[in-house]
Amino acid sequence: METKIEEQPTIVDTAKLALAIVVVLAGLVGYYYFADASTLLRAVAVLLAVAVAAVVAFTSLQGRLLWKFIQGARVELNKVVWPTREETLQTTLVVLLVALIGGVFFWLLDVFLLWLTTRVTGQGVV
Repeated sequence: METKIEEQPTIVDTAKLALAIVVVLAGLVGYYYFADASTLLRAVAVLLAVAVAAVVAFTSLQGRLLWKFIQGARVELNKVVWPTREETLQTTLVVLLVALIGGVFFWLLDVFLLWLTTRVTGQGVV
């Protein structure tokens, strides 16, 4: 019998996530603090800060669990049988046709009920 022991996040994992948040915030603050510098340079600095924060976050337990989830999702995504271009086009045309038919039907129903209401009550457009 195999038992699976779940790991619990430690204070170090929480500190890593807090550090990742601080790194991202520092990148954003730096972007606005150095407003006189090149916009491209500031944007690259923010992207670099986000990348460093991601590396730090993925070293925590929560980050590793997220990475496992992403990998599992990719495996499941590869199992999906995607429709061909022709099937997608046919399905789209059927949906548009049904929507058009429904729209015309309800428009005609509205016109008929308006006509019926004006005849019964004698009010409205004659």
